[in-house]
This record gives sequence, C-alpha cells and structure tokens, in this order.
Amino acid sequence: MSAASSGLAQRVIAWQRQHGRHGLPWQGTRDPYRVWLSEIMLQQTQVSTVLEYFARFLRRFPDVQSLAQASSDEVLSLWSGLGYYSRARNLHRCAQDVVTLHGGAFPKTASELQTLPGIGRSTAAAIAAFCFGERVAILDGNVKRVLARVLGFSGDLAVLKQERELWQKAMDLLPTQQLDAAMPTYTQGLMDLGATVCSVKAPACERCPLKSDCVAFSQGRVLDYPVKTRKLKRRCESWWLLLAHDLQRGVWLQRRPATGIWAGLYCVPVFADEPSVTQVLSPLHRSLLQPAPVRLHVLTHRDLHLHPMVARLPASASPSIEGQWVPWAEVQSLGLPTPIRKMLLELQPDSVSGHRVRGAASA
Repeated sequence: MSAASSGLAQRVIAWQRQHGRHGLPWQGTRDPYRVWLSEIMLQQTQVSTVLEYFARFLRRFPDVQSLAQASSDEVLSLWSGLGYYSRARNLHRCAQDVVTLHGGAFPKTASELQTLPGIGRSTAAAIAAFCFGERVAILDGNVKRVLARVLGFSGDLAVLKQERELWQKAMDLLPTQQLDAAMPTYTQGLMDLGATVCSVKAPACERCPLKSDCVAFSQGRVLDYPVKTRKLKRRCESWWLLLAHDLQRGVWLQRRPATGIWAGLYCVPVFADEPSVTQVLSPLHRSLLQPAPVRLHVLTHRDLHLHPMVARLPASASPSIEGQWVPWAEVQSLGLPTPIRKMLLELQPDSVSGHRVRGAASA
C-alpha cells in the first residue's frame, strides 16, 4: 500500500496535533509577516538561535511597513550574529517591495510570493500554506529527509531533475479536504517530524507515525536516505585584520563589498597577509602594531583564521586605506560580523564599555 493511499496526510496531521511543536512564537498565527520572518530566519539556523532574534526584530519592526522604512544599517545591525547576511538584505528589499508593489499586503499565492526578493519555492509554499491554506508543498531540508525515507526515494537530490521529481511526489501527498485547516497542520507536522523524530543521524523510528509506510525503515536503510552525492568541500583561509583605534576618534572601519563573506557589513580592514597590514601605516606608526591571539571563525563551508593586528594611533595618523573613523559610541549599533563585534567590544575604552580595557580579544 502506497503512502498516498494509506492516509499519510491524515496521520501526519493527527500526530502533529498530539505530539508536534506548539509553543514557538511564530506558530498559531495567520499573519504572513510573522510567518515570513520566521521562515527566513530559520533557513540554515537552529530554532534556539532564532527565538531571540525573532523577538528582537518584532520589537523594533512590528510590521512590514516599519521594516521597509528602516535603514539597511539598522536591519543588518539587528541581524548581526545570525549569519548568511544576504538573507537580511533580501528581507529588507522584500519588505520594501511588499509595501511599494503590493500596498503593504503579502500576496496570497505561492507563485506570487516567489516573485519577491529572497523568497524561494519552499518559503513561498510555507507562507501560502500556513497563512492562506493553499495546497502547495514545502521541501526544506527536514521535509526532504522525511519524504525521501518514507518513499524510499533514491534519486540524487544534488541533481535538479531528481529534486523536482521529489517535489512532485510531495505535491501528490498533500491533503485534499478542508485545506484551510489541514494545510497549516500538515505542513507543520512534516517539519516537526524532521526536526524531532526523523533526524539526520539518530532517527527515532519507533516514535514515527509513518513507520508502517516507510520504505527506508522496511529496508533497514534509513541512514542511506536522502541521497545527495555532491558535497561542498571545506576550505581554510587566513585573514589579517587591522584594528586601528584611537581614544577620541573611535575605530577605523570600512564597508565590506556587496558580495562575498560579510557582504555589506561594516568591518575593520581585511588583508591577505601581515606585510599588507603594515603597508597601510606610515613607517613612523608601524611599530605600534601588536598581534593579538588568532581566532577561528567557522562558516558553513569555510574556516576563517583571523589574525588581529592592533594599533592605537595618535590623533594625527590614519590608515592609508579606504574607510572612516567611527566613534566608539556608535560602533555597536552598526551591522558588524560577530567576531569583529566581539573584538571591538573588548577593545573599546572604559568610558564607553563600562569595563577595563583588555586590548585585543583572547582566542
């Protein structure tokens, strides 16, 4: 008996109502602004991390209009620490488009939602299903894993054609009745199963409501699904950072390029090696450079070895590189990469930070 003919959707719905997650702040709402915000934040980010940021964003931006009117620097500042900063830039652009192109109301269909910046097929489907009861399938990482195991789907999901085939199968399994109530519960149920039962390495198959239909379980090959052969290799990079500061003027910062790591954020100047750092200071001030302990910053597919070089410059000196002095009182309100924010927090003077000066941050 196939999963579709055995009432898979009904069992997912029943399981979610009894065993699924119900206490998350973005649940139980049909407000597309809150659902959209949570979906963007949850992309490649754990729920426990998102909870704090979600609440903070809503305090500052309670609706899409207030977010659209904010400056990009303020949005990036509130996002700092969540990573994947292109999400924040797209979030801001999307809010502006919702206001200017749609009168402040999110479109009600997945196809229309996909026309907005940063909203892909799965995110659009989630908003449409949760808020408007549309019969559309999501296919985030958790749902891919659940469906690939239940269906015994052996297609390589690194291949676009195979992912599209799984998406069609996901569409075939959707509820067919009372969609306004069924679609939000079913969609949440699949997400909850992937997050709490059908985990990557230690699935709790004995607690799964779909165990009787699960091909992977019947084969004894649960960990073989989903199939994805192409994996990105980790790379290591070493960056040298110039932490040029002054008690009165603050710290020398520049805006990162529009693409790449930490795109669009404020940052101290970054160099490929130590000699490049010294070259942007005059011979008179190069002796002021002092190395601080190296920090490791782990990104999804890259390890950054950060080498801070600290120099407290006299009032007459500035680095010969693009940038500007930013007063200490304004530094922490900027959109800064998390490791840079921590370094500067420990570097700033007592009059701003309220604690003693410790020099560069320890590893």
